[in-house]
Amino acid sequence: MPSDTAVTSLTGWGRTAPTAARLVRPGSPAEAVAALAAVREGGPRGGIPRGLGRAYGDAAQNAGGTVWDMTRMERIRAVDAKAGIVVCEAGVSLHRLMRTLLPLGWFVPVTPGTRYVTVGGAIGADIHGKNHHGAGSFARHVRSLDLLTADGEIRTVRPGTDLFDATAGGLGLTGIILTATLQLLPVKTSLVFVDTERTTDLDDALARMTATDRLYRYSVAWIDLLARGRATGRSVLTRADHAPLDALPPRARRDPLAFRPVRLPPAPPLPRGMLSRPAVAAFNALWYRTAPRHRTGELRKLSAFCHPLDGVPHWNRVYGQGGLVQYQFVVGHGQEETLRRIVRRIADRRCPSFLAVLKRFGPAGPGWLSFPTEGWTLALDVPARLPGLDAFLDGLDEEVAAAGGRVYLAKDARLRPELLAAMYPRLPEFRALRAELDPDGVLMSDLARRLGL
Repeated sequence: MPSDTAVTSLTGWGRTAPTAARLVRPGSPAEAVAALAAVREGGPRGGIPRGLGRAYGDAAQNAGGTVWDMTRMERIRAVDAKAGIVVCEAGVSLHRLMRTLLPLGWFVPVTPGTRYVTVGGAIGADIHGKNHHGAGSFARHVRSLDLLTADGEIRTVRPGTDLFDATAGGLGLTGIILTATLQLLPVKTSLVFVDTERTTDLDDALARMTATDRLYRYSVAWIDLLARGRATGRSVLTRADHAPLDALPPRARRDPLAFRPVRLPPAPPLPRGMLSRPAVAAFNALWYRTAPRHRTGELRKLSAFCHPLDGVPHWNRVYGQGGLVQYQFVVGHGQEETLRRIVRRIADRRCPSFLAVLKRFGPAGPGWLSFPTEGWTLALDVPARLPGLDAFLDGLDEEVAAAGGRVYLAKDARLRPELLAAMYPRLPEFRALRAELDPDGVLMSDLARRLGL
């Protein structure tokens, strides 16, 4: 039988909006079937699968109901080292895949800013990385998955079907992902070549990324959202490609596929005042001015480039007990003026954000509720207790929706439901499929209840 615990208070990575649920930890497909049956046959308020808890908002919470913690299902079932295909359970983390597969010359095709997400969570949120302009989102690299649906049936789901498109980005609301088959990316080393340059303002950053992103596998810009005037949107742009073996210094060639991420002590809460506007403005100015104006060919570890914050366990605690809100939106090409206006509004509002990144997305994938769509995406972290934050973000939501853009549901805990349909035009299809698959609402989360999914 599944391993149960007492009722537990859960939050997302932002550490806001806690709710309590009964936590169940299935360790096998049979235990997952039993856990689902227990909820279907009388568990109150349904259940939702949860991975490593890196969704910032309330997507993996279920007040008064059940949450299935899938992290005990962490077996890598098969690896085809010749074709670069892995079959694994949904609770396997990207960290474990990297540790296992990099020595064989393979890397995950898409990784977000943290490797501490599960494969099931990566599919459920249809995660994206610094390479979306070329590689697309995670679901594009899924060959098939086994999905336990609300009726207790395990279905093999493949790309090109409605169920796959609803599950990719569906935040666990179509069923419990049990296993997945993934296509991997071949690499020769565990290092990347990184080019860094400073941009003078937002338009400079947009122009450089538009002109040259196609030359790089990875591209991202850190953006100073406290700079104003002629410096509004000034950025530090970093682009990278996997390093070939012959580019490594002799010592590194002895073990070119070594995966040894740096891990520092856990982050404590910052002292009072360190998240004030003047302190963050000073930090941002220093970060910008000390970045290279133009540097090419710097060798870095994959972990240092792709997941710099993973080296600091529990870095989200620096925001203190109030937690943080990560706000991420995307607007399409042709809507650059909306992006400029939002960046100016954030700068004029003096939001103390030192973790803000700008990326360029490529074409959207097939997921009905998948976040990435072709255009520009901006993500920023701000203290959750910033006065007037909710009203301010509501205003940004309205601008994004009016421009045909959307916010990232895996990071949301506050979107007004009336804006959802404008942001996600395939929402009616998602709701219809959910009603057909799960008429009794066995799959349920705080986010689904809040937004009427």
